[in-house]
Amino acid sequence: MDTRILIVDDDPLICRQLEDLYTSQQYLVSSAGNASEALRLLGEHDFSLAVVDLRIPGTDGIGLTREIREHWPDLDVIMITGYASIKGAVEAMMPMAADHRVQDGERFRFGDYEVVALHTPGHTPGSICLLAGERLFSGDTLFPGGPGNTANPYASFPTIIDSIRDKLFTLPDDIEVLPGHGKPTTIGRERPHLDEWIERG
Repeated sequence: MDTRILIVDDDPLICRQLEDLYTSQQYLVSSAGNASEALRLLGEHDFSLAVVDLRIPGTDGIGLTREIREHWPDLDVIMITGYASIKGAVEAMMPMAADHRVQDGERFRFGDYEVVALHTPGHTPGSICLLAGERLFSGDTLFPGGPGNTANPYASFPTIIDSIRDKLFTLPDDIEVLPGHGKPTTIGRERPHLDEWIERG
């Protein structure tokens, strides 16, 4: 079966460049300059991938992506833009609108348990850790031996260090830290190494 790619961009130059790129790799390519045209093509052909500009006539790329997810859930979508923003990127990745945005310090009850949300940006702008009694679910903020990855364009090493120092290292030493993956540690075991992490960057 031939692999067909849909390009959705109102800039003819961008469309041509992407068409040339994909056809040189032996893909079949269709282009649309707006959302209506894209939806018509999606109804007529089976696509393996859609490359969608964030800003297109008729709707925006986020709206089109949501419509694609609703009607063609197995179709992969790559969002492109010359007007990048963290908010737009986050919205584009979300499968649906959030019912509730968690706030720093917000408390949630689950039966007899209370969980406190701690906003710890750095790995991502919206990263949170969850404190439940004597356990901290640190996600990708804190691991044994240092902070989480900050090599992505939306991440920030100084910000994650601030989050760890100002939010997590104010907790008692015996708080068990359960990262998003890997082995557990404690606040007391990690706190003495903060300056080493800052120095290594």
